[in-house]
Amino acid sequence: MAKRIFIYVFLSIAAIVSIFPFLWMIVSSTNKSVDVTQGRLLPGGALGENLSKVFESVDLVPALLNSAYISVTTTLLAMLIASLAGYGFEIFRTKAKDTVFSILLLSMMIPFAALMVPLYRMFGSISQTVPVIGIDTISSVILPTVTTAFLIFFFRQSTKMFPKDMLEAGRIDGLSELGVFFRIYVPTMKTTYAAAAIITFMSSWNNYLWPLVVLQSPEKRTIPLLISNLGSSYSPDYGVIMTVILIATLPTALVFFLMQKHFVAGMTGSVK
Repeated sequence: MAKRIFIYVFLSIAAIVSIFPFLWMIVSSTNKSVDVTQGRLLPGGALGENLSKVFESVDLVPALLNSAYISVTTTLLAMLIASLAGYGFEIFRTKAKDTVFSILLLSMMIPFAALMVPLYRMFGSISQTVPVIGIDTISSVILPTVTTAFLIFFFRQSTKMFPKDMLEAGRIDGLSELGVFFRIYVPTMKTTYAAAAIITFMSSWNNYLWPLVVLQSPEKRTIPLLISNLGSSYSPDYGVIMTVILIATLPTALVFFLMQKHFVAGMTGSVK
């Protein structure tokens, strides 16, 4: 009995600690800047005023559209490339496969901050020949993140539990390898795709460091850059900032809650 009480108390405290920042953000979006700086924890009546300031003086819609375009494009490309790579690493047997995969996993140990200078120089040189994917373009934000070693590893591990008899049946029926992949593998692994899509979308939506380095035009700013710019002004309006943060949180929260069942199933390795 005492053990159960301790578990419930511990979990309750952990839940409160986890949800408090989100609740404080919601409450702060209804208060004025002075109330936020004073740490007021009660809802106020300034939400309408904050919203009007956001849509009148903040370029919120372009930033949201930029973030949405980058996140959706990155997610779609990452699902295609990472799943093809994970499928190939698991299904096709070659002598060099494990060596290549080990080298790929080693890349996970390199922090992205260490890659920024080489990436910036590479895109800087590309700008002279192919400006559409050079510095200060949306493409330069998308391309370095279209897939990661983690996603390829994630799809390969999930493919280990995929029923190989289905692949053999598809090949016997005359499907090409791409036909087997798109008509059998993809529909069957939908929970894995859902989990990977949520992870990729959230990571891309919240990406701050690389867009800060590579994007230079104000009209191409993403939502994290916009929030950072609002917070670094001479006299920041914290009520407005909290309102923008609340609006920026809604897309990722909506995606997660709509796909949470598939996310849990995909993370536990379920194949249906």
